[in-house]
Amino acid sequence: MMGFSFFSRQKSLLGLDIGSGAIKLVQLRKQGNGYKLESFGVKPLESELIVDGTIMDGERVVSVIRELLDEHAIKEKNVAFSVSGHSVIVKKIQLPTMSEDELDESIKWEAEQYIPFDINDVNIDFSILDTMDGDEVSDQMDVLLVAVKKEKLTEYTTLVTAAGLTPMVVDVDAFTLENMFGLNYEVMDGEIVALVDIGASVMNINVIKGGAFVFTRDISIGGNRYTETIQREFNVNYEQAEQAKRGEAVDGIDPEMLSNIIGLLNDKIVSEVVRSFDYFKTTSNNEEIDRILISGGGAKVSNLSSCLAEKSEIPVEMANPFKNIEIPEGRFDLDFVKEMAPLASVGVGLALREVGDR
Repeated sequence: MMGFSFFSRQKSLLGLDIGSGAIKLVQLRKQGNGYKLESFGVKPLESELIVDGTIMDGERVVSVIRELLDEHAIKEKNVAFSVSGHSVIVKKIQLPTMSEDELDESIKWEAEQYIPFDINDVNIDFSILDTMDGDEVSDQMDVLLVAVKKEKLTEYTTLVTAAGLTPMVVDVDAFTLENMFGLNYEVMDGEIVALVDIGASVMNINVIKGGAFVFTRDISIGGNRYTETIQREFNVNYEQAEQAKRGEAVDGIDPEMLSNIIGLLNDKIVSEVVRSFDYFKTTSNNEEIDRILISGGGAKVSNLSSCLAEKSEIPVEMANPFKNIEIPEGRFDLDFVKEMAPLASVGVGLALREVGDR
């Protein structure tokens, strides 16, 4: 198996998004200047199988992945998957200007001061960004540094391999959102867009300017917070709480009380997002975010998008990761694709990844 790289390119892969709430797969076929959807599947996971990004029962997760592959007759074995959360560090740092080869030699030493883990316990990758604005020749350069705990990579690669797949690229959730955005949305010079993906247990925030990375943060909160609170407050099981969260009527759950609970949780999620935006402003000369695209299963919670728009005073829209992807008529249930599209942003970003030299 080839070494891991967060920035490599070449041959397209099967995108496998292993979330705490569901496994999602996306397979695309490149045609001309665009892409066609080959496969798309979503399979829910029981809540205790992956908790806060930690795999609690690998055998059962492997079974779910295999079932998903079988149901969609997937023959592609080479796969891209992603990681997020506390085991992942993404930082934009400034270093003395040097060549990529020189940085490759010294990155471990350079990175040590920025990473709160033992440097020997992480895998490191980097990408040299544009030099500082306003300088024709600068003695400093911006570098995007990524570090992932080796135990996290081992945990997930073991899982993927056990499912009969070959892990070729490991990505970071925030970067997959960037890929998804670049394919489906017009990139405007200087426009600052926040991509917010609300998963079951982790929320990824990625801020891009003119289509390029400027800020990211992972927050350990997501759609499970709603489900757990509904279970506790109404003494119902997980499935009933999930139904209520989706807006379905459930015996024993008072709609008005449910609405109040969801409203309070929306406020909590939105507060975390706005706090991240405020921190971004302090690190970017008070630049303003122009718009927000939300995705993930948690983004579908009632009134969350309107609450975010109101509290942030920034326009909010639901991301459509299939916006510029051809969906062959007759091969897909278009209602299912539309319903599940918010969950597919990371999977689409992964399916756009390619393998090859940096």
